[in-house]
Amino acid sequence: MKNIKYKKVPKFFGFRIYFFSTILYYLLVLPFLLILTVKYAPELKQFGEKKSKPIEFNYDSLQVLIDSVSKIIDDKQIDQLLDDSIFIKKDTLSKSIITINTTSGDKTTAISLNSANKEETSHINKSFGLLFNLLLISFLLGLIFNIPFKRYFRKKRKNKKISKKLFNFCKKFLLRSPLINSGILFLAYGIAHGYMIYILLSENVFDVELERSLYIKFFYISLVASLLSVLFVYFWEKHRVHIKYIEHIFSKEQLRKRIFSLKVGRIRNRLLISSIMTTLLPLTIVILYLYLSLTSLGNMYADLNSLTAEETKILFGDYSKFTKTDLLNDVNINWMFYVNAINSLFMFIGIYSGIIISFIYILFFVKWTTQDIVQPVKELLTNMRKTGEGEMDNFGIVRTNDEIGELTEGYNEMSQKIKDYINNISRMNEAYSRFVPRQFLDFLGKKTFMDISLGDQVQKEMTVMFTDIRSFTNISEEMTPKENFDFINYYLGYMEPVIRNNNGFIDKFMGDSIMALFSESAEDAINAAIEMRIKLTQFNQVMGQFGKPAVESGIGIHTGNLMLGVVGGEGRMDGTVISDAVNLASRLEGLTKIYGNSIIISQDTLIKLEDPSHYNYRFLDITKVKGKKQAIYIFEIIDGEPEDIKQLKTQTKSQFAKALNFYKNKEFIKALQQFEEVFKINNQDFTASLYIKRCKDFLEYGIPDNWDGIETIKRKN
Repeated sequence: MKNIKYKKVPKFFGFRIYFFSTILYYLLVLPFLLILTVKYAPELKQFGEKKSKPIEFNYDSLQVLIDSVSKIIDDKQIDQLLDDSIFIKKDTLSKSIITINTTSGDKTTAISLNSANKEETSHINKSFGLLFNLLLISFLLGLIFNIPFKRYFRKKRKNKKISKKLFNFCKKFLLRSPLINSGILFLAYGIAHGYMIYILLSENVFDVELERSLYIKFFYISLVASLLSVLFVYFWEKHRVHIKYIEHIFSKEQLRKRIFSLKVGRIRNRLLISSIMTTLLPLTIVILYLYLSLTSLGNMYADLNSLTAEETKILFGDYSKFTKTDLLNDVNINWMFYVNAINSLFMFIGIYSGIIISFIYILFFVKWTTQDIVQPVKELLTNMRKTGEGEMDNFGIVRTNDEIGELTEGYNEMSQKIKDYINNISRMNEAYSRFVPRQFLDFLGKKTFMDISLGDQVQKEMTVMFTDIRSFTNISEEMTPKENFDFINYYLGYMEPVIRNNNGFIDKFMGDSIMALFSESAEDAINAAIEMRIKLTQFNQVMGQFGKPAVESGIGIHTGNLMLGVVGGEGRMDGTVISDAVNLASRLEGLTKIYGNSIIISQDTLIKLEDPSHYNYRFLDITKVKGKKQAIYIFEIIDGEPEDIKQLKTQTKSQFAKALNFYKNKEFIKALQQFEEVFKINNQDFTASLYIKRCKDFLEYGIPDNWDGIETIKRKN
């Protein structure tokens, strides 16, 4: 059955998808952190110096004893020591090691705060570490989930036996694997970013606003990068499931329809998502980089009124012609940006990074989107072409849940209906061929029965066979109509295959009679007749087991030209054969009852045999049958008789021919003696007994004046 042509079994991707998505995340985030570190290096350096600089307190306000210098100051003492103007918070100092240095006579005491808590300057590192550990856990979870799929496809490639449990697992979760795999990574990123939100919402975590600002920027870029990574995993895995995997798990019948549980998708939505993933989100990264590479004037100058003329010229160009008062007072310029050399470097780094990431996403998403659209369409076009060529067993794989999936599913439904329709037509033609033989179409030069028209005809030389059950009327009187019907069907069931297997076809059934035509050779007809006699013996054996009487049959065969065509009217037509050869074959079958033979053929059939010596036959008589003016020579095929009778007829064949020669020469006494000797040897030779009666009649009543040795049969028999 030419249906879906399966491709080579692919490998199942699990780890590499996780790995590449994580690499993309770090490619997005690490350049950003590098830019932040370099950009804010001066502020971070200054902040570090302030943290390590001793804090000076007024000695008089300190109000502590020199002998308490060596003690560790607790929280209560911290409250007494700190002045409101000190920028370091109490909760920070409470966790610090404080050293008080004093000099006699000094009014000030230097308190060195050596912070032992470095957490406030390493929240980004802690977040990175947490995320890294979570990603390792997600890799492990992904490995556990994907191992059954990898085992399944590995066994499939090696043609190994797959357990039912493994198959059911893969079939159940394959379509969900994109969502599950991306969900595992989403869980890791979600916990990490949840932790970041907790840090941002917590109080007294950051010493200065700069640290908080850096952490917020890191949070946003990490959030965007993680979103891109999760979507990358989802769409990559979804692409492989739909294009590579489904035909190796689901059956051909299942793939004729959409197997997806989600609602119907749209190509428009897929292209929109692809555009967002390949342009909008990477462009957002570029915009963030550009934003980071800018420095506002408000951050550069605490007091814009202190700008010199040269600085004003550099910052504002031709607009520096306005007075400084106009620039600073009439227009709020604190929001305006200035790009210095370092900022330009950051800008290029950010742009190039965004371009590289965009290129990677474009490379993958264009490939996935193209294959997800082009491959199903190509498969559909291929199947359409094959269907047009007459291959009706081609069905497309419904790989997507969008319009292409709908189109493929619709095509499959249409193909199935066309296939069913053609099958129905074929069955109808087959049914017609049981009523009108297929050979009629061939002889008439027609391809289908619909091409036949009333009056179509052709002349052809054929061998016609008639066979009939002897005395069936008497047999049928002892059976009910249903038993008669079943009996005839059972009998014809034995005979019809014999005719068909010998290159013949049945023109019509006439009750217990059969009319068959043989167009290739006369040998086919004789072979069929001999085999039919053998089948009749088998039929009688079976019927005898049911208490039914044995039946006999006669077969007449004649070869001649005939007209084969369509007769009838517009409302009812029938294929039939019209010829004198048909009537003569029917008369020959009737002669079997008179001469007591099984198979009688005409001289026209005998001379058409390529090698008559292959058959055991004997000459019977020269007769004129009813409706015929010309006399015909008739012959008996002895091979159709039971084996014992066949041997006896063969033994007396020459003696029978000698007796028949005396008979034709009107030497009836000699003929009678010879026929009686034949009958004495074979008392089942009814032809010999017929000639014995004729000889006695001629000897007793005399020979008619017009007798010429030709027997005239005046009844149809």
